[in-house]
Amino acid sequence: MKISLWITALLLVTVSFYSLAARAANVPEPGQPAPNFSLGDQNGITQNLTDYRGKWLVLYFYPKDETPGCTTEACAFRDDIQKIKALNAVVIGVSIDDASNHAEFAKKHHLPFPLLADKSGAVSESYGSERSLLGFKIARRNTFIIDPAGKIAKVYESVDPDSTSNEVISDLKKLSGNP
Repeated sequence: MKISLWITALLLVTVSFYSLAARAANVPEPGQPAPNFSLGDQNGITQNLTDYRGKWLVLYFYPKDETPGCTTEACAFRDDIQKIKALNAVVIGVSIDDASNHAEFAKKHHLPFPLLADKSGAVSESYGSERSLLGFKIARRNTFIIDPAGKIAKVYESVDPDSTSNEVISDLKKLSGNP
């Protein structure tokens, strides 16, 4: 009995590993057009990729509202929002949580940017940022800088919530030619 449980557990881990690796292969590369999206935010407003043409877009995917890493990352972007805006850039967060969870999260932490509800996981998947673990979908912690023409300019996979905002600001300066 114990051996069959171990074999089952090993198979689940192996399948999960290969499933996650396959998803990571779908991450768009710099220079490619950014996958389109049209999702509602925490205020019930539909946000589209095309709404941000002419600006740099920081699109970050995160697993779940109110978890420690996600809160750290969101608050870092909040604290740095003026530096990001000064670089003609906007920030948008995406997770598979629903809009009401996003509304509570944004209100509690005073987040001044949209949080998109990707309930189906389709947008997260199109960015190689969706994963399934034991039947539950969550977003991977990936961040993308999308240039004003709508192309992927920079990809950050499996980011560190403590340093992502600073890395993004540094790279936005380089990418935009803004010292």
